[in-house]
Parts: sequence; C-alpha cells; structure tokens
Amino acid sequence: MSGMKEVKRSVALFMKRTYDRGLTTATGGNISVRFNDVMLITPSGKDKGYLTEEDIAEVDIQTGKNLTPDLKISIETEMHRLIYLERPDVNAVVHTHPTFSCLFSASDEKIDTSIIAESYFLLDEVKKVPYHLMGSLPLAKEVASYAKESDVLLMENHGAIAVGKTLLSAFDRLECLEQSAKLTFLSRLVKVNDLDAERKKDIAAMRK
Repeated sequence: MSGMKEVKRSVALFMKRTYDRGLTTATGGNISVRFNDVMLITPSGKDKGYLTEEDIAEVDIQTGKNLTPDLKISIETEMHRLIYLERPDVNAVVHTHPTFSCLFSASDEKIDTSIIAESYFLLDEVKKVPYHLMGSLPLAKEVASYAKESDVLLMENHGAIAVGKTLLSAFDRLECLEQSAKLTFLSRLVKVNDLDAERKKDIAAMRK
C-alpha cells in the first residue's frame, strides 16, 4: 500500500529530524501517525537517527494489537493509542526528551510561553502531567486525559509530548516548546517584557 509506505517514510524522517535537532537521544522518544484505523509508530531500542520506513510498526488503534510482530513497538505505544481514542482530531503524536523542556519537567517553575507571540499562539499555557513510570498504563491514561484539553504537555521528570492534525504541526509545537523553555531559562539573564493582557487577548482570538 503505497500511501502507508509514504507515511511511514515521513514518520522515520521526522524522527531523524528530532534527533538531528537535538530534541531527543539516540534511542529515546517516539513518533506516531494515524493512518485510517492503524497507528504507525517508531520502534523501541533502534537508533532514531537511522530509521527507515521498514522500521515503522503498525498497531490497531482500537485493540492495541501489533500488526507487525517482527518489530518491537515503543513502550509508549499505549500512550499514543489512548490519545488517538480521546482526540479524533489528532493525527500525529510526537514525544521526545528535549534538554530545556526536560529541565522544566523536573522543576516547579513554569515555561513562559508569553515572551514571544508565536509561542503563545501555538502553545498557550503549558500543562504538566504528574509523574508516572515511563511506559506504564497509568502514565498513558493520565497523558491522554490531559491531552483532551491541550496540544502540548510536559511529563514530570520525563519529557515532552505534542499532538497535531499533521505530523508537521505536532513537530512544530514540540520544537516551539523547547525554544520557549530556552527563552525562559535565558530570561533569568536578560530582562524581558512579556506580552501584556491586551496582546494575549488578540492572539487568543486569532487562535480560535
């Protein structure tokens, strides 16, 4: 099925892109795309900088069955699957471990998305999912619940996750989150003027 093969190629390409951009480690993170009733997801334990379409697994979204048993699926597969069940509008999920975002995932301080207009438009306020063991069902359920109201999340002492109608939109949100985390960190060194209430109101209207 050529359509599926092209989508798998895109998943592999964007996974490489996250690695090349320093948004994840060699074997960390995972990306998935909804393809009809199937979820196409990156595998577990493989070098994320060298994936091809042949490495991308297929999982039934309704049942969670691995349709490619020769491939070891990501330990976060259930998290992706539950997000798709909760959010019919979402077609892509990107989960990685960006350095500055991870720093804030382990802090009581919040990422300030109102330093520049683009980040406030794309991200609004970043919510944090309470800690659960990575790959666990409690984590999957909690993330899916939080994702009902937000397109980008931090997972406490873990990493970041973003969703979107397209793979590009999900990746864009995650990259923007990391940029916002860097700006928040650097704002300790340089005095910044956040967007005021009126400007936020205008941007919120654009978002709707």
